[in-house]
Amino acid sequence: MSDENRQGSGNFRANNGGQKRPAGGNRMNGNRTGGKNFGGKKPFSGEKRSFGGSKPAFGGEKRSFGGDKPAYNGEKRSFGGNKPVYHGEKRSFGGDKPAYNGEKRAFGGDKPAYSGEKRAFRGDKHNDGDKGPAKSGFSGEKRPYGDKKPSFGGKTGFRSGEKRPYSGNNGERRPYPPRPAAPKVEGSDGLPARRLALEVIRAVTENDAYASLVLDEKLNKCTLPLVDRRLAARLVYDTLEHLLTLDYALNSLMAKPDTDIKLRNVLRLGACQILLEDRIPESAACNTSVALCKELGMEGLAGVCNGILRNLVRQKDEIKYPDMETEPVKALSIRYSVPEWLVERLMADWGEDAEKLMGFHQPNAAITIRPNLMKMDEAAFEQFLNSKVWEKEKGMLPFSWRIRNMAEIAHDAGFVGGKFSIQSESSMMVCLAAAPKNGMQILDACAAPGGKSCLMAEMMQGTGRVQAWELHPHRADLIAAQVQRLGLENVRPMTRDALKHREELDGTMDIVLLDAPCSGLGVMSEKPDVKYRVTAQSVDELVQLQSNLLDAVCPYVKKGGTLVYSTCSVLKDENVRQAEKFLARHPEFELLPLPETIPASVRQYETTGLQLLPQRDGIEGFYMCRMRRKKA
Repeated sequence: MSDENRQGSGNFRANNGGQKRPAGGNRMNGNRTGGKNFGGKKPFSGEKRSFGGSKPAFGGEKRSFGGDKPAYNGEKRSFGGNKPVYHGEKRSFGGDKPAYNGEKRAFGGDKPAYSGEKRAFRGDKHNDGDKGPAKSGFSGEKRPYGDKKPSFGGKTGFRSGEKRPYSGNNGERRPYPPRPAAPKVEGSDGLPARRLALEVIRAVTENDAYASLVLDEKLNKCTLPLVDRRLAARLVYDTLEHLLTLDYALNSLMAKPDTDIKLRNVLRLGACQILLEDRIPESAACNTSVALCKELGMEGLAGVCNGILRNLVRQKDEIKYPDMETEPVKALSIRYSVPEWLVERLMADWGEDAEKLMGFHQPNAAITIRPNLMKMDEAAFEQFLNSKVWEKEKGMLPFSWRIRNMAEIAHDAGFVGGKFSIQSESSMMVCLAAAPKNGMQILDACAAPGGKSCLMAEMMQGTGRVQAWELHPHRADLIAAQVQRLGLENVRPMTRDALKHREELDGTMDIVLLDAPCSGLGVMSEKPDVKYRVTAQSVDELVQLQSNLLDAVCPYVKKGGTLVYSTCSVLKDENVRQAEKFLARHPEFELLPLPETIPASVRQYETTGLQLLPQRDGIEGFYMCRMRRKKA
């Protein structure tokens, strides 16, 4: 479920100066640098966001629910269903296929899924749209937000450690900092960029599409100048990342918060510009929003849209947000735009670190690449990189490199020719945990798009065999494409259901890797729509699916062989508790320490497996556990 295959998104990231979307750059929430703050009178502290400096990455990897695996084997989840996709058909970005459990849920339609119990949005396997509307994000009362305590657990959310500029007691108003002169950033009048951004936001919130996929698709097809493309990408990610917060601010100014979803999305986009973007004049945010209303056939609501946004301009300093002392869960939910049920789980799992996790982002984050170990060693790869103009630095792993300011990397001749792969370091680390040796028989049970399968095959120098299973043929095709590009002959992509036990394979595998379908919450700092897809019920369903998959594939491990379980989640139910329960059910397996090839800087946190945390380790949230089948 990691970001093993960044081919599409890495492509446009190159056009953006080689940087990942700064996942909020100067985001408005706590740990994000800059941005408006939620602690005092408003959730936005400091200046508005500028989209000119740190450059958004338009898409990161093409990832479903946060990792590289949509649901079980890839199917796209809907916002509103309540069952994880396992055998479902592939859904279009915003097409007419049923969402999750058959109904299409609008992200903010009749049943908004905010701040409540079962939300309808997140991951590829999570949603529980039938759960009735938890507390609507469109109907919130005005709540005081100013509080005496800066944050959960008494810690500030700022990365720099300074105290939040809260505004006194009980929501006392604090004036906005003076607005700097706002030069025009758009390449044209800015309307085409906003139109594109709105199209993506609507696809995500109204049709359950994945932001990175839709944005990549539209940016690759459009003819906008680069500055407009960057603006569009920035507005998409900032709006989606801060959706609950923007809705809260808007609702405080609206007599009837349950607006038409089309109008709601125009208002969200406008509010994002007013509250977050430094270099966009407020008048431009209002005027272009009105123009978009009219373009969508809502001429009669254009005046309403204008009135709400003009009021937001005038009253943004007057909005009161939930108080941390009296409503800590609600306060954190609005501050970091995280559903309340998820705030509660993260707090239960991580205590005071939960706020750091919710507020984490990595400005100017790099993408990571590695050599094809069949074609060049570390020294040769470094020499290859030295021939490029890319900004680069050594990664956490011996063969990993972090790249910025590259040319279109997915179109680079070296990439196309199979000299290197784009893969997250956490994903590479899972392969190090498996520790394949020449000649081994390996099963990668949920393999698409194939990054881990290929790396393990390369580590065996073309010997042995890796069976790479995927449930759906089109996902197996992704693996085959990787294998062909890299020139590997010891990987066998197969369309197989890992839940169906195959007795003939019992005791035949040296290594079984189960990179299981999961909530994808380890990558929510990079994929802002992830947080809204998952629900409490869908997480429980995923936990059961993970358990069933472990039981189905563990018989394939030969005596003395290795079973590796991994997810790109940060929830303990999916990770350490899942591994502990498996070991209790299967006394024939024992916990095996991670090899020393895993960096000591993270291996020090190993317990029952290793949980990587983005705010602590600077890489994606990921879990891996290494187990051995006893010889006797």
